Amino acid sequence: MTERAISYLKAADVTAPVTHRLTLDAQDRHIRRRRVQLNDGASILVDLEKPVQLADGDCLVLESGALVEVLAAREDLLEITAATPAALVKLAWHIGNRHLEAQIEQNRILIRPDHVIAHMLEHQGAIVREVREGFSPENGAYAEGVGHEHSHSLTETHGHQHHHGESHGHAHHHDDDGDDD
Repeated sequence: MTERAISYLKAADVTAPVTHRLTLDAQDRHIRRRRVQLNDGASILVDLEKPVQLADGDCLVLESGALVEVLAAREDLLEITAATPAALVKLAWHIGNRHLEAQIEQNRILIRPDHVIAHMLEHQGAIVREVREGFSPENGAYAEGVGHEHSHSLTETHGHQHHHGESHGHAHHHDDDGDDD
């Protein structure tokens, strides 16, 4: 019988020794219910009450009480830097305006590889280089876990409305029920 992970602890709350490790990329660390293979080859069933975004160092708690440390997998990313802090803030605005996942740090921003975005950022003065490391993008203002089980209007911040998944200037298909695909 496969062991189940039924809860999790944030890294700062872990006090017991870790017995297993699990390496996942940023996308796979968004999890609720899935079978995963631990670094030692054993498999467990992650069976959490609701979706969560696990960070590097968080631990899944197995039914037995054992802890599985979650590690951020190394991923191909683009590192965005700028000549000044103000220039980096401007680049962050351009990235956020395109609703891209981003890991924002004091002196750099990490994003997933995208040659079109890289070219646009370079034209804005960015220094863009390819790196391979763990990726922990920001959750965003409306993140309450992983699912999009909430609704909101962006009128107050953007002056117009759009739904998750929409970007400016592109047509979108909607189902008859009105949800985005």
